[in-house]
Amino acid sequence: MAEPSIVFTDVNERQGTFNRRAFLMGGVTAFGLFALTGRLVHLQILQGQKYAKLSAGNQYNFRVIPPPRGQILDRNGKVIAGNRPSFRVMIEVNEVKDIDDTLDQVSYILPQTAASRRRILRDINQNQRSVPTVVASDLSWDDFSRVSIYANDIPGVVADMDELRAYYYGGAFSHVVGYVSKINDKDLKRELALPDADPSLLHHPSFRIGKQGIEKAYDHQLRGKAGGKKVEVDARGQVVKEDPAGSIPPVPGEDIVLTLDADLQQRAVDVFGEESGAAVMMDCRTGDILCMSSSPGFDPNLFVSGISSETYKLLADYDHLPLLDKAIGSTFAPGSTFKTMVATAALENGYDPATIHVCNRHWSFGGHVFSCDQAHGALDLHQAIVTSCDIYFYQCALSMGGPDKVAAVANKFGLGEIFDIGISGQRAGLVPTIAWKKDYFAKSNPANTRWWPGETPSFGIGQGYTNVNALQNCVMVSRLANGKKAILPRLVKSIGGVEQKRGDDVPDLPVNPAHIDFVRAAMADVTGAGGTAAGVADLGLGPIKMAGKTGTAQGYSYKGGRGAHGAVGDWKLRDHAWFVAFAPADAPRYACAVVVQHGGWGSTAAAPKAREIMRLALIKDPEIRQRITVPYTTEIDRAGMAAASKAAATDPDAVPPPSDATSDAPGATAGGSTDTKL
Repeated sequence: MAEPSIVFTDVNERQGTFNRRAFLMGGVTAFGLFALTGRLVHLQILQGQKYAKLSAGNQYNFRVIPPPRGQILDRNGKVIAGNRPSFRVMIEVNEVKDIDDTLDQVSYILPQTAASRRRILRDINQNQRSVPTVVASDLSWDDFSRVSIYANDIPGVVADMDELRAYYYGGAFSHVVGYVSKINDKDLKRELALPDADPSLLHHPSFRIGKQGIEKAYDHQLRGKAGGKKVEVDARGQVVKEDPAGSIPPVPGEDIVLTLDADLQQRAVDVFGEESGAAVMMDCRTGDILCMSSSPGFDPNLFVSGISSETYKLLADYDHLPLLDKAIGSTFAPGSTFKTMVATAALENGYDPATIHVCNRHWSFGGHVFSCDQAHGALDLHQAIVTSCDIYFYQCALSMGGPDKVAAVANKFGLGEIFDIGISGQRAGLVPTIAWKKDYFAKSNPANTRWWPGETPSFGIGQGYTNVNALQNCVMVSRLANGKKAILPRLVKSIGGVEQKRGDDVPDLPVNPAHIDFVRAAMADVTGAGGTAAGVADLGLGPIKMAGKTGTAQGYSYKGGRGAHGAVGDWKLRDHAWFVAFAPADAPRYACAVVVQHGGWGSTAAAPKAREIMRLALIKDPEIRQRITVPYTTEIDRAGMAAASKAAATDPDAVPPPSDATSDAPGATAGGSTDTKL
């Protein structure tokens, strides 16, 4: 059995071990306190300002305030496109834990369709989480009030007031002014690539971008600059209060004033009704476009909040093409309106206007029989314009040896030209030349590159390859009416109060004025007795007369029943109806071009429409109104004037009997009344 052993320890040794441990722990503690103190110094002193800003950022947020979009007005200050208040409901995604549950709660207040639910979820997935998503917009007051009562009980749901674009004339300006709509991915990528892009504004649910017409062309001027609202938020991000002193007001977009006249634009819509076509009117002294209408139009308000696919399909499939701007985006054969250019070109190239051609309704050339609508007999150039004789102009065009001389003059009058009016979508059309045909058919049909003599007669009456748009035809007749200046069309009058370049700041027409006077005189007789627009173009404004030229343009060949002459047969196969005009005939101020797609005869389909638009323009003109306002006297006045005359014959100092009006009254005459009549 082992004996127990006794171990003795040194007290000094145990004390030394304790001291080493205490020193080690003290060192670690001291180092920790030193590091903590250093970090506190670094945070509080060296980076105190940085974290103060971050703290304030957590406490205060800036909410983007979209700027009011600039207004679009007509020349008289009438608002065409403006902004109106609208009520909406949005979801702040950052404050929502379960989107589906939140949408279910909202649906008890505002019923949702399956399509709207899908749209909301799609927008939530596409938007940034910091960007609120619109659940419903443009609510009625009753719906908005109901949502406002319960919105505070549903986390993340906000009911507020917004602004929506409003088009006050519906479809009257739909093509020229265009519309705004929600920004799509393609637009967003393009905008973000710009150096001055504002991502916060582009992603905002209220933001709309111009998609067509003036709204698209001047989108950045109309857009303005976004502002910011400084708000204090709690830990959950909910707004506690607003700090007005720290908010930045938005800068509204610039207003754009057009040269258009809302009354004339609306009148054009009225006279077209359900028919398809376009009307353009210009001030032939300044170049200002007073009317540029395309019918039928569409309601641009449908696109602001998003048009349904069913509605869009109805617009796209309608054979009258309401989505197409026929004033600048469609071209048609000009028909007999082109004879004004053939006549001018002939005179410029030495043609004798007294030259006689006989129209027996049929005329043979190159083995082909060309026709006219009636047998006009023997005619000179003036009579040929007045009666619109095709057979005369077949031979007149041939006298110039082909299309080149006519095309050179037509180009001087604006045909085939794209004008800088601020908006896109113009089609240039074509006035063919020998060189054009050679180049055009060089690859597709080398055997047809030559200009054949048999093509010239059709060219001489505005058929064949020739095609123009309504704006070009209006510029053509405006330059004829002006007689001196090669005026240019102007659509935008001012931007943000800054006047834009006028259309009369241009050189003179390089055409003999005597030749223009000849054509204008013939156009004045077109609307008189014996002319193709006799009666239908009578303005009924006393001494004020309108000059013009009718045109009936083939859309299809009549052979085999593929085309229909006049207003008969299937609508799509009928001729196009044209009328170009200016007034007053003796001192031109306004010029217009009207085309009725598949309207038939120009005299019956287009001329009456031009007459009504022109009539309104003249009545609105104060100086013209003075000419058509004629003072007249009553029977009593005439009796008094007769007595005064008799008294004056016997007594030179006799005083005329008093009338009902004093001599100081506007329009009053001695012994006469102030009554007037149109």
